This record gives sequence, C-alpha cells and structure tokens, in this order.
Amino acid sequence: MARRKNFKKGNKKTFGARDDSRAQKNWSELVKENEKWEKYYKTLALFPGDQWDEFKKICQAPLPLTFRITGSRKHAGEVLDLFKERHLPNLTNVEFEGEKIKAPVELPWYPDHLAWQLDVPKTVIRKNEQFAKTQRFLVVENAVGNISRQEAVSMIPPIVLEVKPHHTVLDMCAAPGSKTAQLIEALHKDTDEPSGFVVANDADARRSHMLVHQLKRLNSANLMVVNHDAQFFPRIRLHGNSNNKNDVLKFDRILCDVPCSGDGTMRKNVNVWKDWNTQAGLGLHTVQLNILNRGLHLLKNNGRLVYSTCSLNPIENEAVVAEALRKWGDKIRLVNCDDKLPGLIRSKGVSKWPVYDRNLAEKTKGDEGTLESFFPPSEEEASKFNLQNCMRVYPHQQNTGGFFITVFEKVEDNTDAVTEKLSSETPAVESEEPQAKKIKVEEFQKKERLPRDANEEPFVFVDPQHEALKVCWDFYGIDNIFDRNTCLVRNATGEPTRVVYTVCPALKDVIQANDDRLKIIYSGVKLFVSQRSDIECSWRIQSESLPIMKHHMKSNRIVEANLEMLKHLLIESFPNFDDIRSRNIDNDFVEKMTKLSSGCAFIDVSRNDPAKENLFLPVWKGNKCINLMVCKEDTHELLYRIFGIDANAKATPIPEEKEGETTKSPTETSTEISNEAPSAAN
Repeated sequence: MARRKNFKKGNKKTFGARDDSRAQKNWSELVKENEKWEKYYKTLALFPGDQWDEFKKICQAPLPLTFRITGSRKHAGEVLDLFKERHLPNLTNVEFEGEKIKAPVELPWYPDHLAWQLDVPKTVIRKNEQFAKTQRFLVVENAVGNISRQEAVSMIPPIVLEVKPHHTVLDMCAAPGSKTAQLIEALHKDTDEPSGFVVANDADARRSHMLVHQLKRLNSANLMVVNHDAQFFPRIRLHGNSNNKNDVLKFDRILCDVPCSGDGTMRKNVNVWKDWNTQAGLGLHTVQLNILNRGLHLLKNNGRLVYSTCSLNPIENEAVVAEALRKWGDKIRLVNCDDKLPGLIRSKGVSKWPVYDRNLAEKTKGDEGTLESFFPPSEEEASKFNLQNCMRVYPHQQNTGGFFITVFEKVEDNTDAVTEKLSSETPAVESEEPQAKKIKVEEFQKKERLPRDANEEPFVFVDPQHEALKVCWDFYGIDNIFDRNTCLVRNATGEPTRVVYTVCPALKDVIQANDDRLKIIYSGVKLFVSQRSDIECSWRIQSESLPIMKHHMKSNRIVEANLEMLKHLLIESFPNFDDIRSRNIDNDFVEKMTKLSSGCAFIDVSRNDPAKENLFLPVWKGNKCINLMVCKEDTHELLYRIFGIDANAKATPIPEEKEGETTKSPTETSTEISNEAPSAAN
C-alpha cells in the first residue's frame, strides 16, 4: 500500500519578509527624517515644489508588495487566471478591524497583465484568512519559479532592454537576480531552446552564489553566472584556439544596474534615512562611470545598453550619462522611450543640477575634491545629449520606489576594428577613459589570466561517445537534433560519476574558450543523475532539463496518463501497481507502465484544454510500484493549480506505525521501496 505524502507546513514567514530581526520593529517607531536629504532634494527641484509634501509622505510610507508572473512559462496565463479567479474576488471589499483594505491592483504598464501590487500591512496578511491563503499561494508559486517578488520599478530596465531569444546578454551587476530572471524569461519567451544566452556577473562572490539560488528556479541551460569586478569585466573569446584579434564576444544587450547610494529605496531600506549624505553619490560616481564605460566597450554595434540606478541623485544618473556621451560622441545615442510602457508615469531626465559637498556647500568646476564629470553639460552639449530621454520614476507618482533608467544604443560605424581589437595589455580605447581608470585597468590586465584553480569546480565537457552517455542516448531514444556535445561534468577527472549537466551550444563554446580568464560560478542544468547501477540504465533524466529533452525523446518510456492518475501520484508516495489497478484509475496506464523495465520513465498528461499546458513529468518505475519524481514544492504547486488542493494549508501527518506493522505491500518491503528509487531532490 502507498504512503501518504508528507505535506508539512513550509516557512510561515510572510512572503518576501526579511529574516533580519531588526527589520521586525514597528514601522512607525523608526525615524524617517534627514535634514540634509530634504534640503538637497528641495534645492534640486526635480519636480514642482507643491508636490514635495506628497513626495516626502510617500517616501516615509512602507513599500507595497509587488510580484510578477514568469512570462516565459507556458502556463503563465493559467497562474494569472488562478490568482484572478481563486484569490482576487476574496481580496476585494475586505475590512480589517473596521478599516477597508485596498484590493490588489494590476501594474498597468507591465506587459500581458502579469504584474500585481498588494498595498496591505503585514498584520493583515498574517491575521486575515483570505490574505493568508493568498500569501501561501505566492510562496508556493515563488518556490517553483512561477512568480517572483520584485519591486515594481525594478521591473522596468529589463523591459526596455527588449531582449530576444537570439541575443547574447550581459548583466554586469546582477545580484540579487530579479532583473536577471526577467532577462532569462525574455530569452525563453516562446521557445524552450533559444540560441542566445545570459551572462550574469557580480563582483561579490557571496552574492554570486545567492544569485545562483535565485536563478536556478528558472531551469535555463542558457545561463552562466560569473564573478568579476564589472569595471574590469574580462574580454570573452569566442574560440579558444583563434589567433584573430577581433575574435571577441560582443553583446547584443547589456544591463548596467550599477551600485548606487540607493536613496530611491528608502521606503524599504530605513537605513537610508539615517545614513544619507551627498558624499555617497559623489563617491560612487567614478565607479558607475567605469562600469558604464566598460559596458559600452562590450556592446555590439546596433546593440542596446540600459543604465539604471535606484537613486534619484543626478550625480549618479544624468552626470554619468552625460560623461559617457561626452567621451563616446556620435558612437552612441540615447533612445527615446516615451512610447514604451504605456501607463507608467515617469518624468524626463534633467540637464541642470548643482553640485554640493558633504556639508551642502555648493561647488564649481575646478574646486578641490570635484571632478569635471560631476557638473551638468553646457547648453551646446545639452542640445546634443538629449538627456530628456532619460527616465525618472518618483515614488509619489505611482506609489513605487524611486528609479532612474536610460537606454543607450550603439550606432553602427567603422570603429569596431579599433574597439574590438584584442590586446593582452590594456582595453582598446583606453585613451578615452579617465586617468584613474587607466591605472586600475593596467594593473588588472597583468593578472587577468586566472589561476587554474580559480573556478571552485572545473567545467569539463564529456565526449558524446562516452559509454555512459551512449547508454542514455539509446535508452531514452534521444534524437540527433539534440546537440550531444553540450554535456559536461564538474569534476577534475572529466568522468560522469554523479551528475551530467547540459548547456546551450553557444555557451559551450564560451566556457571552453575562456576557462583561463572567467571565474565561472554556475552554468547548465542537470541532465542525467546517477541512480541504481543494477538496472538497464543507471542514469535518470532530471526534471529541470525536461523542458528541453521532451522535444528530443522518442521512447516507449513516455506513457500517457489521465488527470486522476496524476492526482493519485501527487498525493501518494510509491503506490503499488496492484493497488492502482484495483482502484480502476487508469488501467491502460498501468498496463503500459508495468511492461517497462525498472528505472526512469515519464508521464504525459493531457489537459484537454488548449488554454492549459499539458504536463510532462518524470517518474520512477519499480518492479511493483511507481513514484512521481518531483520535489515537494512542485508537488504542492501542481496539487493546487490543477486540483485546487491546498497542501500547505494543513499538514497531513503520516500515520504512526504500531510495533510490528509497516507500510509495506505483501510483496515489497519499505526498505526495498526506499532502496529502489532515488530522491526527487537529487
């Protein structure tokens, strides 16, 4: 007899809540005042003076919860309908302790109605059952990658970057990864196997690993995470043995969401109120300019680069943009995005601003401690730069955080012979860069070649004719369209031992050609995972690679199942074939499945609805039983989305066994079951 699956309650914390206990203080107890901040921004006059009180009041208020549904998933519409039909009606016209609670609202400018905002206190989410139910829904869908919690304004840069499936994309400062996730989603829109890829970089090793945790949910073979200082991001060779000096990877799309003072985040980051001063923006200006400059070097002709910050300070925004325009001249231009994102209220960039020191004393060009790039452009420059094409989003305009976004386009010309020239000493157009950066770049280039052990684990590609892989190709009926040269292992021996990964073909070339200069943290999805050695094929196909592999398998190990069979497999662990047959759930399925040898197999579940995605899931087929090989989070999500069963609402305990009793079938002991099948989490 089968065992009931253990649907224990997950983490009870509010969706998106911080773990830091200091953040648990009552919001009203925190002092949200800063005299220097108020004086500085009043003097800048970025918006009409009669809006100041509203601006300050909204900056002092907590930020609404916003989330977006993963647009690249074929069931995005289904998840959206689920939210609108099962949750939204119950969150409308709700009162809590005598006060009417705001209903969730759609972000009107986000494509395909996939982003929503909940402006609800966390006490309501914890104490109101309907909001608590929605919170559980969001937690489950977030865990499996169907939704992401993300600040509304943070969603803007990836949208205006306009990534297509064939693009090579670089995210220069990627952590924590919410924008990178959007880039990956755009790459995979309408296809499971895009030809492009995303390189996600962060300068901090710890944050790079956090980035991996965030992005693994999307199961993309078209992602590589690396760890480099964005100011000196290394040249990436296209081919390892090429002597062509122009054989350098240039990117179609680059996101420069640079480090900044973060004063647009004060609604969620209360430390900004305490710590803000003008020095933060002045100190980061050069770093921001260096990153933007490096990004423009790495950009293809006709490519697009988005520069963004979560700061409202012109020193970090228009001043950086203006200096880049000054140095690159007519090789780059700013893109007018007025017709993009209809429904988004935004302001134009500014061309005039004062420069103040840490004591709020106004400075002029040439004063000690200033850079010329701090200052606004001349009237002649301003007429050419078109800084009005920059986008400013103020918190009071649409109940958001503050953000700055600029879209650059590299104009096609004949300079690539210069800008793409590969030199082992200094970047090609170094003479265009500030002297301070030149010194740093020269120092960096001397040590650009990484030591052989720089990567924590090597990426070694496996010969597709390796005996272990040949067994897999035959056993699973994998066609020749799938590029078998893209399989790799992460061990020094290069032998398949526990896990075989796959990457997209374009990334394979990049990894092989740059193992001596890129510090690669992560790439690829698990394709084959080792299981029992006493069966026909000792490798199973991991669920995260199924979106790719389902298009390449022609195998009798794919068995059609009805929805009732799926429901049974989701609820029961290791149900016995005899028990399934006695229940008359899906006799055709049982007959076909029992004829297969032990090992990994797959169920194909038709939804009989063109608006709903069919399901293709891995199972373990044993001698006497079967088990669905998906993790607990996926199990909970499928139960709720397909069958309306909220497994997180109430834990279902496993019945206690009395002495001498077991949950075994008459012909198969519990030990045999547990030894027969691997864990879905592997």
